[in-house]
Order: sequence, then structure tokens, then C-alpha cells
Amino acid sequence: MLSRRNLIAAALSAPLGAAGRARIKIGAMDGVLGKRSDPSAVEIASRLGVEGLQVTLGRVAADGHLVMANAALQGQFLANSKQYKVPLVATYIDILHVNCLKSDPEALKWGAEGIEITRRLDAKILMLVFFGKCALTSRAEMDAVVGPLKELCREAEKARITLGFENTIPAGDDLRILDQVGSPALKVWYDIGNATNQYNVDPAQEIRQLGRERICQLHFKDKGYLGEGAVNVKAALAALNDIRYEGYVTLETNAPSKDVEEDLRRNVKYLRRLL
Repeated sequence: MLSRRNLIAAALSAPLGAAGRARIKIGAMDGVLGKRSDPSAVEIASRLGVEGLQVTLGRVAADGHLVMANAALQGQFLANSKQYKVPLVATYIDILHVNCLKSDPEALKWGAEGIEITRRLDAKILMLVFFGKCALTSRAEMDAVVGPLKELCREAEKARITLGFENTIPAGDDLRILDQVGSPALKVWYDIGNATNQYNVDPAQEIRQLGRERICQLHFKDKGYLGEGAVNVKAALAALNDIRYEGYVTLETNAPSKDVEEDLRRNVKYLRRLL
């Protein structure tokens, strides 16, 4: 028979097992599959054991709209999602790497279009990006983005879409901006790979600081395969378990061997083992 000590140890080890697995699912970006804005990404995701797909909205097409504004393309994604039983769980508006929300009025137009596309795809979350020249590098730039975020949040609330705020700033500044915007439609999209390898902060600590109500989804990645680099994936999952996060951890991993499918399968297998 198990001793009392062994029973307690088993109970303490459970959160990353049954309890964690019940709440956290594995997603992937279509770009990780080498299929940006391509409906064939859905079938590949299904075959590799991915449970949800993030769709790239694409840059400006010949008609002056984002690539994924095309109704026929949206229909193909939705049909494949139904056929292969892989939900579209988020979108990614990559045009915001060109038109910066902190300074370019054009970005508001794209943001509104992205909200509508996300609604039509029933993807629930539109990830907004603030990197490179569009990063928020000063207090003044952080304050400058509050107004545009408020405008987009009004549209997002109407569409019942969450805006995922992915950026390079500390969790404390994230919380300050979310409080200034004051909308339930704005939450943080957290990237544990960027936090570790680019900003030298502890993802587990920031996940706990942000809390369940302020995180909409996460990117998981490292410079190589998950579990073999500097990113402490287990600690990040433990933090998510502590805050009782429910949702997707979405892979933004690369392919060290250049075999996109095999490398993604390897990362999914590693993450599923932890879950």
C-alpha cells in the first residue's frame, strides 16, 4: 500500500498532469507549418496532432485589402476547420509590422479590418504585434498607443473579439496600459521564448504577475527544440497551472532540421508529454 507521504507526493505532482491537460491545448501558427494564409495548413495541423490553428492575415493584396479579407479564402479555412476538426483559435495581423499602431493612422484601418476577418473566421482572438520599428520603446510611446487601442477595443467589443497585445515591454507596463485602456477586449498575448531569449525576464514570474484574467493566449518557442534550450517550458506550464489558465499554448517554433513537419511533430510530442 502507498504510504501517506507517497500519496501526498502524488497529489502534489498532479497539476501538470490530469488537471493541466484538461485546461491547456496545443496550437500552432500557420507560418510554423510553412503555410501562411493557406487553408492546407489545417489538414497538416490535424495530422501532426495540433489542436488549434492561428491564421496569418497577410499583407495587402491587389484589391487593397488584407489577404485574408477574401471571402472565398475564409470559406476554405472554415470548411477545412470543420472537416479536420481543428478550430481556428486566433489570427495574426502581420501588417502591423509595417504600419505601427503607435504612430500610423493607417494601422487603425488595418486593425478594424483584422477584427472583422477574425469575427468571420470565428477565431475569437486577434493578435496585435509591436516589434522592430513598431516596438514600444519609451513611456511616451506606451502612452501614445493607448488611444488607438481604445478605438480598436470599441470595435472588438462589438464583434466579441479579444485583442492580444504582444509586445516587448515588461509585465508591469502591460498591466498599466491595460488599465489605461480599460476594456475587457484587450489582454496580453505572452511569448515565453521572447521573454527568455530577448528580454531576459522570467516567463513564469510574469505569467503569475499578469494572472489568468489578463492573458488571452501564449506563444511557446525556443531557439531550437522545446526542452533543449534556455526556455524553462516546465516552469511556464507550472505558472499557467497556478493561475488556472484555460486555453491554447500556440507553437511559434522553428525547424532546426529543416524538416518542418517532423520538427513540429517533435515539439508537439514534447509538450504533450508535459501536459
